[in-house]
This record gives sequence, C-alpha cells and structure tokens, in this order.
Amino acid sequence: MMISLYTAAAGMSAQQFHIDTISHNLANINTTAFKRVRAEFQDLIYLPIYRPTAYDAIGLDVGLGVCPTASYTIFEQGSIQQTENPLDLSLSGPGFFVVRGPGGEIYYTRDGSFKLDAAGNLVTSDGYRVEIEGAQQFPGTENIIFSQDGRISYLDAEGNEIFLGRLVIAQFDNPAGLEKVGRNLYRSSPASGDARISNAGVTVNQYSLEGSNVQVVDEMIRLITAQRTYELNSKAVQASDEMLSIINNLRR
Repeated sequence: MMISLYTAAAGMSAQQFHIDTISHNLANINTTAFKRVRAEFQDLIYLPIYRPTAYDAIGLDVGLGVCPTASYTIFEQGSIQQTENPLDLSLSGPGFFVVRGPGGEIYYTRDGSFKLDAAGNLVTSDGYRVEIEGAQQFPGTENIIFSQDGRISYLDAEGNEIFLGRLVIAQFDNPAGLEKVGRNLYRSSPASGDARISNAGVTVNQYSLEGSNVQVVDEMIRLITAQRTYELNSKAVQASDEMLSIINNLRR
C-alpha cells in the first residue's frame, strides 16, 4: 500500500474543508452580527516502523496525514453600524438577545434587526418573538426608547416616559459551544452550558446593528494558503501515482 497516496488524499480532503469554511465566512461578510468560523485540525495516527528502546532513543514512524476536528466560532465583537430604524439594536459585549420560535423553542441571536408584528410584539425578521420582561406589546415605533441597560420605554403625548419592560439578555460560559441553526440563530448545547440571564458587561445600542466580524484580508490570506496546500497535496498524490506505476512496470 502506498501510504503517501492516502496521506496526501487526507491532506486534500482537510484543505477542502478549510476552503469550504473560509468561503462560508466570505459569503457572510455583510450578514448582520455574523461570527466567523475557524477550521481546526489534528494530525492522524502514526504507523510505527520501530519503537524507541534503551539502545535507540529515537524511534521511526510515519504519519498518516491530517483531519479536521472542529469548526470554532469566534465571538469577537463586530463593528457597530448606525441606522435610522428605532427598532434596530446592537449589543456591545458578550450577550445575546433571547427569542422564542413558533413552537415555543428558545433561540439566541446577536442580530437585532427587529420589527413589530400586527399585535405590537417585538419580533425578528422571521417573526420570532423577542423575550421581554414586562409588557410585550408596543404602542408603535415612534418615541420608543431602548436604554443601554435594556430598559424599554416610550414618550406619551405629554412627554412622559412610560416603562414598557426590559430586554432579556443571555450569556454563556462557552459561547463557542452554541449550536448554529441558521437564520442568525443559536441554540444552547451541553458544550455551551445553560444560559445565564444577565446584562452584566453588555450595552444595548439603539439605532444600530452589529456587522460581521469577518476580516476580508485575513480570510483571503487563509484562502490562498489553503489553496496552495491543496495543490501541494495533489502533487504528492500525482507523485505517488507515478511511483506506483513504476513499481507495477518493474513486475512485468
């Protein structure tokens, strides 16, 4: 068996996964509150030729390649982009908005591009209701005030500030362990731990949205490196194939 053939093929497969991950990041440059993903790899098992002994301090073995082991979500803060919509909210800090799906399931998101439904509830673009402590219905979008601590109020006709409720902000010990479900939503998992309802260290910004934390230049450098590595592994496959052909010809 040509070990190099399978080792190089494993390298090509790993770099394909790397390129897929980078492409996903680049595709979401303009996605609100998108968090870039980093591919992580580990070397595969080693085939021992002979093991170290008391007389041979260094053994001889050959590695069998590489494999992807994780896609790690990096929750660095994205840039805050100003808007003119009073229901556009962004978070500075480690928190998440809490939203409830149509079946009652709980999700978490950093995407604060909210709307009002026909009943006056604050909802996501997909109609998932935003969790609020206190009153759920809004009198309208005019004169709505979101304080930095998550308090929600509005000014009535006399200019009085009327308290409506407070945004529920969740935090996790390991946000990288959250399960990504698409549509800018996350779900808790055993790896992330249970949500802690706390706005400590979190600032709510009105009239703004969080941008993607993807750095185009960095991703392009990673893409070029992954592509070159893929090409090198493909050349190793070609070289192994040529060597195998030579061996087969010697047998004739």
